[in-house]
Amino acid sequence: MSVRGQMIYWLFALAALIAFVWLLSSILLPFVAGIAVAYFLDPPTDKLEARGLSRSLSTSIIVICFFILMVLSGLLLVPVLHSQFSGFADRLPGYVAGMRESALPFVIDLGAKVGIDISASAGDAMKEIAADAVGFGFRVLRQVWSGGLAFFNILSLLIITPVVAFYLLRDFDHMVAALDKWLPRQYAATVRKLLADIDDVMAGFIRGQGTVCLILASFYGLSLTLAGLEFGLIIGLFSGLVSFVPFVGALLGLVLSMLTALTQFLPEGEIGRIAIIGGIFVVGQVMEGYVLTPRLLGDRIGLHPVWVMFALLAGGALFGFVGIMIAVPAAAAIGVMVRFALDHYLGSSLYLGGDEPPGGGDQA
Repeated sequence: MSVRGQMIYWLFALAALIAFVWLLSSILLPFVAGIAVAYFLDPPTDKLEARGLSRSLSTSIIVICFFILMVLSGLLLVPVLHSQFSGFADRLPGYVAGMRESALPFVIDLGAKVGIDISASAGDAMKEIAADAVGFGFRVLRQVWSGGLAFFNILSLLIITPVVAFYLLRDFDHMVAALDKWLPRQYAATVRKLLADIDDVMAGFIRGQGTVCLILASFYGLSLTLAGLEFGLIIGLFSGLVSFVPFVGALLGLVLSMLTALTQFLPEGEIGRIAIIGGIFVVGQVMEGYVLTPRLLGDRIGLHPVWVMFALLAGGALFGFVGIMIAVPAAAAIGVMVRFALDHYLGSSLYLGGDEPPGGGDQA
């Protein structure tokens, strides 16, 4: 097959894959979650297998322990989180209104200093901004619920995800061996190298960044609760779990925490408590940047924060909640492919001019 024919073939395969995900995105959530769980649990399963246990027994032990832990965590945390989330949703308009009342005199005074009288319109403008912000937040929550966490999807997550994770973990090595046999022999070595690079990047993000997020969620949730912040548990867990989006989790958590702290502690003159809340996020960022990320991820991710954010937004816009889950693995694969193509371009005659140097076009 010519190079042109191969390009047409692979472009057609890519288009078919995108169409498949787009058409079936509403039912893919438990399968994507099962793949992610299997990928996350593969290292401990391999360790048990290395100790002499069969692959099936190792998989059964790891999957059962994992989902028992998830169920117990859910039974312990869901009632508390539901109570805090409901209370926070009820109090959020009040928090925003309190901040509006606090910020309005400052805005009017600032306008007076530059010679602009905005006392008549500032109040209405601040009300509209606050209403829009609150409305946007609730619209996002409703979209997430209706698009990705409807009752059917929750039920399918509980039933299908463990089954998918079990069979993928058990048969993963056989699947890899079968796929390796299907690779075009001429390009098998190159494809294996690309897949190994993709696996390294994905392992760094899914396993490494996932562990970082869980540690940060525990730290923020516990610290904010001990500091006496209302709804500190739900805010802290949210901040940590969203930390897989660079800078966004900490920023949103800081804004929500300070909004709550200012409303809760400022009327009582407890400025020190407000400083403690801000200090918790400073400690969390230092811990993430200088301890957790270097130790758990190192330089394996290779994904620029802007590329990660773009991938998440694009995945969510195209495929909803499923798109968000597959966005980073897809971004990792695309990043590896782009670097591979760039390396070949920099060694080609198109870049260097003249005849292509020996080895520059090696494809195997």
